[in-house]
Amino acid sequence: MATPTSPTASDGRDDAGGEALARCVGDPGRFVAEHWGRAPLYRPGADATGFADLFSLGDVDHILSSTTPRYPAFRLVKDGRQLDRRSYTRSGRVGGQPVDDLADPRRLYELFDGGATIVLQSLHRFWPPLARFGRDLELTLTHPVQVNAYITPPASQGLGVHHDTHDVFVLQVDGRKRWDVHDPDGRATERLLAAELAPGDCLYIPQRFPHAARTAETASVHLTVGVVPTTWGEVARRAVTSAVEGALSGEPLPAGYAADPAALTAGVAEQLAEVRRRLDKLDPAAIAEAAADRFWSSQPPSLAGQLQELLALEEIGDDTVVRRRPGAVCRLRQREDRLEVLLGDRGLRMPARLAPVMRVIVASERLAVGDLAGYLDPPSRLVLVRRLVREGLLESVSTSGPGSAGG
Repeated sequence: MATPTSPTASDGRDDAGGEALARCVGDPGRFVAEHWGRAPLYRPGADATGFADLFSLGDVDHILSSTTPRYPAFRLVKDGRQLDRRSYTRSGRVGGQPVDDLADPRRLYELFDGGATIVLQSLHRFWPPLARFGRDLELTLTHPVQVNAYITPPASQGLGVHHDTHDVFVLQVDGRKRWDVHDPDGRATERLLAAELAPGDCLYIPQRFPHAARTAETASVHLTVGVVPTTWGEVARRAVTSAVEGALSGEPLPAGYAADPAALTAGVAEQLAEVRRRLDKLDPAAIAEAAADRFWSSQPPSLAGQLQELLALEEIGDDTVVRRRPGAVCRLRQREDRLEVLLGDRGLRMPARLAPVMRVIVASERLAVGDLAGYLDPPSRLVLVRRLVREGLLESVSTSGPGSAGG
């Protein structure tokens, strides 16, 4: 279980082992100290199949030809410009309603063959391997993550030199692609880093660093894992804005104020003094806690298989083994006579007496419902576990047999 952040706040264990970050950068500690938000990093892969479990050229074909994606889940770019979506979409009907943004596989392949790069967007939302990878990276960095795929034909360039407003990890999946990264404070023609990524390689580019990429003899499939950072400025601005808005008077300026601005001096000084008083009262710990809560409240659970879990709720008994869903968020915060259980996109309030059993639940890899006998009577532990399954924190693993043990 994670170390409590304060005497009244206890954080449950999160399944953020950092494996995703280690796959990208090798040594997470060194990366955070030397590169995070500061400098690019090129890391050659030790294994050409290093990211093959996440995505493949075959997966691209499956999505384009068999799933009928809708724009803007995909787009095409060529020579630095985005192509008109009408050139690669078609009309159809979905649920009896007419739509005009369905992928036209034939046109997509024709344009790709003519040099256009296919971009598959927000894959972390629907492609399970990337959803798991993105969640692990997100919980490690505690910054939001998004994943796109870029499929570029040979001897082509999708986007020209540009910079992003977020950090990116480039994961080379198939083929090769040459990247140039420039110093944001130098001349655009000066290269800070040049590398040709092969399968299994990773390139980290912080925000503001101009970059461009192009293929040579081979086509390329790479994943761009975007990390949208929360900045010091955003955290401070939110707190200051709240304090200032609460301090300033909504009364109108005196009639005729523009004819005698000097007469406003005392009033302006009074308003500024109130702003200073409000700013002096800001609590850094409360601001930090609010910033953390905003992140944790943006992490909904992955609900794969939830329909089956709901239909089997009444079958849960003392011999049922449950585990925490991979990537599920659970933060425990004790507030006097109640326990707040933060579950990503929702929160539960429980009696404070349930804190010990909840700590056991979130800290365990898996356990049998009967293992909670030291904390709750049979009806109470069934009610609690079924509620946590319903909320998406726990999932059933199996029914334990003789001699099985939780933990």
